Amino acid sequence: MEATAMDGSIPSTSSSSSYRAGGLEQLGDHISTIGVFCIYLALTIIYLWFGAMKFTEYEANAIQGLVANSPLLSWLYGSFTVRGFSTFLGVLEIAIGLLIAARLVSPLLSLLGGLLSMGLFVVTVSFMFSTPGVAAPQLGFPAISVDVGQFLLKDVCLFAASVVVLGTSLAAVGRSRS
Repeated sequence: MEATAMDGSIPSTSSSSSYRAGGLEQLGDHISTIGVFCIYLALTIIYLWFGAMKFTEYEANAIQGLVANSPLLSWLYGSFTVRGFSTFLGVLEIAIGLLIAARLVSPLLSLLGGLLSMGLFVVTVSFMFSTPGVAAPQLGFPAISVDVGQFLLKDVCLFAASVVVLGTSLAAVGRSRS
């Protein structure tokens, strides 16, 4: 039986194994760095694109059912028209996208973007519980509809990406202050 290190790994007995493991670790770190960059880029593109769409009547009408059925947002239709709220949301989404992209300039700006993004996706994920047509009961649990349910479920992943933006931005702010 082989001895294991405290972390559960098997200690290497050859320097070439150690070199290969170190190379894998470096490669993994490099790929992870690229992945974080891709998360920033993807969220920026999504926010700018979706935000721009909110200025259209097509998109305003498309989100109306989500907003109208949301206990968190439905009251806003008392202050905004359907098109007015969609425009407001478009401005907010574009601002979040620009804040996330601003990581190139300031991690403090992307920290704010990540925080706002998390909040927005908490709200959109909540639509899964308030919007009619999310569940597909004829298919049994855990089936959800393609058009509304699966559309909203992807926001769980976008929330997680927002957490990465917040965490990496916070770490960068901390490094810059030390």
